[in-house]
Amino acid sequence: MKLLHVIVALNADGAERMLQRLIESHIEDPRFRHVVCSLTTTGKVGEELAARGIDVHSLGMRSPLGFPRALWQLVKLIRAVRPDIIQTWMYHADFLGGLAGRLAAHKRIVWGVRTTDVRSGGSRVTVLLRKVCAWLSYSVPQAIVCAAEASRRAHVSVGYDASRMMVVPNGFDVARLAATPEQCAAIRQQCGFGDGTVVVGILGRFHPVKDHQNFVRAAGILAARHPDVRFMMVGRDLDANNRELADWIAQTGFASRFVLLGERRDVPACLSAMDVFCLSSRTEGFPNVVGEAMAMALPCVVTDVGDAAMLVANTGVVVAKENTDALAAGLSRVVDMTPDERIRLGQMAKARIHAEFTMMRARERFEDIYLRLVEEK
Repeated sequence: MKLLHVIVALNADGAERMLQRLIESHIEDPRFRHVVCSLTTTGKVGEELAARGIDVHSLGMRSPLGFPRALWQLVKLIRAVRPDIIQTWMYHADFLGGLAGRLAAHKRIVWGVRTTDVRSGGSRVTVLLRKVCAWLSYSVPQAIVCAAEASRRAHVSVGYDASRMMVVPNGFDVARLAATPEQCAAIRQQCGFGDGTVVVGILGRFHPVKDHQNFVRAAGILAARHPDVRFMMVGRDLDANNRELADWIAQTGFASRFVLLGERRDVPACLSAMDVFCLSSRTEGFPNVVGEAMAMALPCVVTDVGDAAMLVANTGVVVAKENTDALAAGLSRVVDMTPDERIRLGQMAKARIHAEFTMMRARERFEDIYLRLVEEK
């Protein structure tokens, strides 16, 4: 079975990494062949997939003005590849991939929906695309895969065809989510953390939806109460060159308690150096980073966004979004635990990921969709 995946970009973000894990889970399976098309650039994930022998294409679209050219290129690619199924990832790819598929006389199209906060706006182009996709959802895709139950509910509420929607939670390659004690010790030493230091960490690119300001303010409250707590921030633009972030940290009065590591490739090692993981987002779909932290046996404190509460369940703490006092209180609750209590909570989190959210489970769910579509007349 040949699958053509259409995605906006191939950077190292949630949807892209999920696509990568899905494809790599099939590398040794002769039943499936994957081809990937990025509407924009190849990106880090595209380079990594190409290195594994996957056929990766990029259309180089830089703005909406490039839409006609990208559409024609995609139609030609579909006709050349002749996939059994076209799978698209997120609004822009859903629209362009769905339209190109129909122009190429292809009917087995699977859309991908990941966002949950459909009421808070977004760019004008995104809002318009969402409305158009809602209208087209009754005729273009045969299936619409949501990364979270919260995504499914939100999109049904704005007009998507509920009968075509299903939920496939992200799966985690748990074998890769591991670090040695030496790796953990090296990062903690690099950051200046002592044996008795409790490290509260956050991981993710600097972006308004991640609400890093909320995290920094909550960390400031926590720092005033807990002299042994330090804060590690990992992700794109979480570094000393980010003046806006630096100003937020300075306003806490505890700038020396923060360590900014920026974007890193050794994510499991960074997670292993933390004692508590925090998600401070104001919106999410299915938060990959929380699942990764749980797989690394970290107790998590998360805002109640997307499927974060469902994912954490009874293995962590859930607080209201955009509420600094609530986030600080949730973090304090875990920081105040004994080391053994935090370890037990983290082990519960790890067990939950291994039982319900492995890549194997996600792969099986996608395969069921593919086989059903191919078998239908």
